[in-house]
Amino acid sequence: MLKYILVFCTLLVVSSLVAAPKINPPAGRIAIVADGNSPDPDDLGGTAVSLALLRAAGLEDRLVHYSHSCDIIPVKRISKSAEKERHEMMALSCVGTARRWGGFDHIGFIDAKKNLDIAIADLAKAINASSADDPLWIIESGEPDLIGLALDASSKEKHQFVKVITHHPVNDNTGEFYEWEEILEFDVEEVRIPDQNILLKVDEERWDWAKNHPDHRIKWVWLMGKMAEVDDVVQFQKGKWDCSDAGMVYYWITGANINGGEIQPAVYDVRKLLLDYAESKSIDAL
Repeated sequence: MLKYILVFCTLLVVSSLVAAPKINPPAGRIAIVADGNSPDPDDLGGTAVSLALLRAAGLEDRLVHYSHSCDIIPVKRISKSAEKERHEMMALSCVGTARRWGGFDHIGFIDAKKNLDIAIADLAKAINASSADDPLWIIESGEPDLIGLALDASSKEKHQFVKVITHHPVNDNTGEFYEWEEILEFDVEEVRIPDQNILLKVDEERWDWAKNHPDHRIKWVWLMGKMAEVDDVVQFQKGKWDCSDAGMVYYWITGANINGGEIQPAVYDVRKLLLDYAESKSIDAL
């Protein structure tokens, strides 16, 4: 028991001393491609944290594309009813977070599997708007298929201005139509950071600060991660609160590979940014 008390006290001290992150994104816009409809529910919490981080950093207007449920051919071990439920939960995580945190009226959240042509066209449009001064950073939070399809549908001369941030080979190599090496053959820039599960897939208790917070924006973020924890399709999220894919957004917010972004953020980094924003922006002011 004493050991756990010491660990808890240490975490409190670390989180209270952590400095506010330096918001120093590179030039350009950001696009996020998430799955969540496949048997990997961590995108529920990852989506909520990603959107909240962008809002807290004042960078929500730089988000030009968000698609979810990008697992175009889900694996057979998820039932049709569970698959349907997952689509609805991912949509809820998107619109619910956007409504509570505000700032995302300029984009639509696209269910990539249900509206594949629209998702391809929307991401291709963002790619075609890219230039040396205004590159597009694509966050790969799921299978690479939609990214590959959009690159194929866009202008080749624009691909040099596209950068794809990735953190895990599971995302890279589970596509049905494109593997990671095929994405790189489009001559986009690969921006690879370490596995974000190391510090952002943690014991559930590490998020009690959000669970018990009086601000409903913070509590909503916790709820989305909890939805993944109680998932009855897979067991590997049990006891864990996972926003690992949001680590790529944190990396971009703090500079990516242009301005020396934080490549391995922890929960206390995310907590600091979200709480600082929530405390500075009252709900009534939104």
